[in-house]
Amino acid sequence: MTDLPPVIQQAVDAANAGDTDAFLALFADDGAVDDWGRIFRGHQAVRGWSDKEFIGVRASLKVTGVRRSGATTTVSAQVGGDGFNGPSDFAFTVNGDRITLMRITG
Repeated sequence: MTDLPPVIQQAVDAANAGDTDAFLALFADDGAVDDWGRIFRGHQAVRGWSDKEFIGVRASLKVTGVRRSGATTTVSAQVGGDGFNGPSDFAFTVNGDRITLMRITG
């Protein structure tokens, strides 16, 4: 797998393991997911999104590439599971050891 910053590798691993609690623990208290412009901020909102559209539908991420620009690392992945399937980009903004934003784009 492509070398990822530890917190992002942990997020990918948690998603692939179906571990919502571990995934959420990696987000800052006010961290957010931006899913094509729909913003889910805070652990409760991110959990609700994940239960319906990410870990709850057994999403899997096979990393195919990584790009870095400042505090943002964009992970290209092939997404599988019972929801969306296909290529997608996940742009992670990190502050210290916590994710402040995970922006999903095509």
